[in-house]
Amino acid sequence: MSPKELAQRWFHEVWNLKNAQAIFHLMEPTGVGHTKGGLVTGQEQFVQQMIQPMHAAFPDLSVTIEGCMASGDDAVVRWKASGTNKGTLFGVPATGRKVSFSGMTWMRFTNGKLAEGWDCRNAHGLAALLASGAESASVRWAE
Repeated sequence: MSPKELAQRWFHEVWNLKNAQAIFHLMEPTGVGHTKGGLVTGQEQFVQQMIQPMHAAFPDLSVTIEGCMASGDDAVVRWKASGTNKGTLFGVPATGRKVSFSGMTWMRFTNGKLAEGWDCRNAHGLAALLASGAESASVRWAE
């Protein structure tokens, strides 16, 4: 598979199908994720720090790929996610509100597996939105 196809498969299987086991097939055991919250190293840490909290907070999470480009071993995905907040996230208790947020993920593949990724999303804006009391809204990038 090409890096573009691998990136699309990652978003479909990991985020939309909520198949945590796909991480062990699609990611290098020592893969590294660069996030605003710090480094996420390895498959288990990715499941514990990224997948489980997001799926618990948004059981109906849906991610739409709005654009995907690839060059060499790299792929860049522009995405939009939406879901109903039914669990605690960023220390904010469940609100029951529908929210949407967007971001970009740069992914580098080695031997057909995700080796490194850089995630850019407005996590602070999402936390503020959840704490705000708004019934539903979209998170925009901070200026």
